[in-house]
Amino acid sequence: MQSDPPPAPRDARGAMVRGTLNRCPSCGDGRVFDGYLKVKDRCEACSAPLGAYPAADGPAFFTITIMMLLLIPMIGFGWTVFRSDPVVLLVGLIIVTTIMTLVLLRFVKGAFLGYLWAHDERDRGS
Repeated sequence: MQSDPPPAPRDARGAMVRGTLNRCPSCGDGRVFDGYLKVKDRCEACSAPLGAYPAADGPAFFTITIMMLLLIPMIGFGWTVFRSDPVVLLVGLIIVTTIMTLVLLRFVKGAFLGYLWAHDERDRGS
């Protein structure tokens, strides 16, 4: 019995960049998202099965980690430069952090999807 040949290696860096830019990790032409974070089932340009790559909680974990690393300098910068009331600083940081998190989450999910595509980590079912 003969086994299938291994698939050709895929460019992970290029796929992640294309995913970050909301482009299909396979062809770079089609869009990845249908709306804000919903991944399309298939690429409209090359018919790559984008919906078969489950991002799950990975993008949220990386987004939270990045935001926590950015929050520490934001607190220090805000406290030393603005010298405002702590409540005003807190409200300002909440607003800025919320906006940055929502923007960053889309980019991180696109990059994560590109990584999953490059390593062919499909949802193979149970």
